[in-house]
Amino acid sequence: MAATGIESRLEGLGIALPAASDPAAKYANCVIANGFLYVSGKGPGGKPKGKLGRDFTTEEGYAYARLAGIEVLAVVKEALGSLDLVKRVVKVQGFVNAVPEFEEHHKVLNGYSDLMLDVFGEKGVHARSVLGAISLRDNLPIIVDSIFQVE
Repeated sequence: MAATGIESRLEGLGIALPAASDPAAKYANCVIANGFLYVSGKGPGGKPKGKLGRDFTTEEGYAYARLAGIEVLAVVKEALGSLDLVKRVVKVQGFVNAVPEFEEHHKVLNGYSDLMLDVFGEKGVHARSVLGAISLRDNLPIIVDSIFQVE
């Protein structure tokens, strides 16, 4: 059977979603409340370790942000059964593990934002904020949490 909707778009982008990763501590991967799906912070698969501006370039950070987005999509699919039930991406917050001199946090998080636009089209346009962090759990380069409006 051929894929339809968002699954077809993922195939066209060459993206195969992994199984949703387990939470890193005592919290839920996501919570659905009043038509919104709140996804806990997710980092890139493969667990890279290091800081932007020292261990990784902005371009590598962009790729890690995109991978974090794929992890988020896996959680959304597990929670909803289908990404077609996403009405829109509402809010994204990124935390970039960076040296104090690093100034391209926004360019790093574009990796996540571009993925949401590629996958959901206009429904992927979202509000967002990005913050630099002196450290993140497991020394991940980026962690992203998200809010989706869902059916």
